[in-house]
Amino acid sequence: MSDSLPPFPKPSWGAGEPLLLELGPGVGADAGTEARADEPCLRADAARNRARLLEAAARLVEQFGAAGVTMEAVAAAAQVGKGTVFRRFGDRTGLLMALLDHSERKLQAAFLAGPPPLGPGAPPVERLRAFGVAVLRRAVDELELQLAAEGEPGRRFASAPRMVLSAHVTMLLRQAIPGADCELLAKTLMGYLDPALIHHLTKQCGMAPERLEAGWIDLVDRIAGGTPSR
Repeated sequence: MSDSLPPFPKPSWGAGEPLLLELGPGVGADAGTEARADEPCLRADAARNRARLLEAAARLVEQFGAAGVTMEAVAAAAQVGKGTVFRRFGDRTGLLMALLDHSERKLQAAFLAGPPPLGPGAPPVERLRAFGVAVLRRAVDELELQLAAEGEPGRRFASAPRMVLSAHVTMLLRQAIPGADCELLAKTLMGYLDPALIHHLTKQCGMAPERLEAGWIDLVDRIAGGTPSR
């Protein structure tokens, strides 16, 4: 089984972070060669600004928990106008999802290209077992932040990270049980990994994370017909 994922790290966003922000005016088609020459500088400035805002948000999480992360608080901590934060992230949910980006990328890299059984090379049922355990461990480490980042239902289930995870589960199910409605089964399995359910089971019902991991493996084996783990 894959090793436990590390807790939410202190941010180190910088040159390696994908540049997702708009560059603002002045880089249009009529700006000519001079504007195109300035574009790398503008992109670097945007990346630095984004990193600065995320670092301020991460400090607020450390000090006050996820509830302390508001657009106003981040703007004050980063010493910028509130409008700057909204332009970078859209809203509070977008900001919180950006904070989760580091561990999301780490998880995706692990199941797309990491060692088996989480990564390629193991049978699909073994990969499903390892996938759920990795997601559960990540959720336990970041539960408050994941709950705070949950949007309204339409946005929640259509978010890019959730769709990537669901597509991965669908692919493994198609390999394990090709005759089934694997897309619908994947949604059902993803429900087991929902942060709100994990919070209810661990915080309100007092279940140990190890019990949830064992329950996931049992569920996968029952659905996908794997040989039960010992």
